Amino acid sequence: MPKIRVLVVDDAVVVRSRVSKILSSDPQLEVVGVAANGRIALAKIPQVNPDVVILDVEMPEMNGLETLAALRPIYPHLPVIMFSTSTHAGASATLEALSLGASDYATKPSNLGSVEAANQHIRQELIPKIKLFGAGMTAFFPANAIAPTVVPIPSKTAPVDVVAIGVSTGGPNALAILLSEMPADFSVPILIVQHMPPMFTKLLAERLSSKCQIPVEEAVDGMVLEAGQVWVAPGDFHMIVQRDATAVRLALHQAPPENSCRPSVDVLLRSVAQVYGASAIAVILTGMGQDGLHGCQCIREAGGKVLAQDEASSVVWGMPSFVVNAGLANRIVPLEQMAGEIMQYIHPVQRSGM
Repeated sequence: MPKIRVLVVDDAVVVRSRVSKILSSDPQLEVVGVAANGRIALAKIPQVNPDVVILDVEMPEMNGLETLAALRPIYPHLPVIMFSTSTHAGASATLEALSLGASDYATKPSNLGSVEAANQHIRQELIPKIKLFGAGMTAFFPANAIAPTVVPIPSKTAPVDVVAIGVSTGGPNALAILLSEMPADFSVPILIVQHMPPMFTKLLAERLSSKCQIPVEEAVDGMVLEAGQVWVAPGDFHMIVQRDATAVRLALHQAPPENSCRPSVDVLLRSVAQVYGASAIAVILTGMGQDGLHGCQCIREAGGKVLAQDEASSVVWGMPSFVVNAGLANRIVPLEQMAGEIMQYIHPVQRSGM
């Protein structure tokens, strides 16, 4: 197999050197060029023909957002991974970049205590994503996948009291499309686990709320679930639901990561299955890895329903594919139809015209 060709774009010499050295140490990767700003990068792309571009956000002359806006019309299918700082400005710019067509993002190491810890952070953050997009993503699908089995939803089912959504790579745009279709009178709470670090999840909730008819907030420990409200699990915290004498409440904790994720979709779905049982819908959207697989099994065992995004509309058909190939999906749905599919079970009276 030919090596994946990478162009590293960052204004800091130290960052360019460190990232290039770490990526070049992987036998499947080749750094074919570096650039100190977007203008230089755009000139180099036709010269070095990269498979993936690593793009810094804050750069002189031409920053990452300006570079991405100029690059996309010319190279619409070239994977671009934003490499951003874990600051408010970096998170905000990264979310904007994703909306402009960036393939994914990775965070730069910060306050990790040693050079080796910083290097390991770069390896873990960047290399899997470079391989994912540079190799066409086939390596991350379930091995020896069988023909998917879809289990029909019975004509008579329990009323739905909650929707729980799990999503990762490609999530911000997918959530914006899905939630913007939900009406202002949506009658059940929505819980979301999006794999993102702290600060990113808060800004994501704010951006989604500005685009939707229903309010979206980053979850806070102890909040009571209310109809027509969306909560996003905060970065670095698992989110679960718990029932007390008067209400169902959110709870946050920092138990060890599951599937290398915190927040984890599995953690949320297990608690949703326990509290809501057959009255829950789990929705698994685009994302890398298999987080959500075991949680969906809990939802199905409790009598709940599972919807999975289809391959064609997914940025990465990883998380949904594991659910589908395990025979846990009741429906496999294109993203643009997912809101309507959910609404069928939330408002059956309106659907029937009665």
